[in-house]
Amino acid sequence: MNHEFPVRVYYEDTDLAGIVYYANYLKFIERARSTMVREAGIDQGVMKDDFGMVFAVYKVEATYHRPARLDDELTIATKLQQLSPVKLLFEQDVLRGEELLFSSQITVICMNSEGKPRRLPAEIRAKLGMNES
Repeated sequence: MNHEFPVRVYYEDTDLAGIVYYANYLKFIERARSTMVREAGIDQGVMKDDFGMVFAVYKVEATYHRPARLDDELTIATKLQQLSPVKLLFEQDVLRGEELLFSSQITVICMNSEGKPRRLPAEIRAKLGMNES
């Protein structure tokens, strides 16, 4: 499953040097993943209310290649690389045109309200459209 999400850099996204503050890349990729999941037909509010579980970021590996600047038009490219009964592995890149600015691998788990890992319901795995590995 692949997804693209557009982002424009605003003044509030930048630091004193006029470049995107490093933590804001994590916000950009979070928005992109949330949109991808929503567009796959998964309502995270319903998932919490009906199944008693939520998605949570477990691990982040990130590399900053080049800075983004005020008013840049960026694309967040998200690919669901792996789906298991309990976790999802995403590859997410931030691009300015064809130029790679930021790359990451994000491991997301499913957990209950006590913070314990839970198996993703088959219905949710099916909506993500990947074979389990």
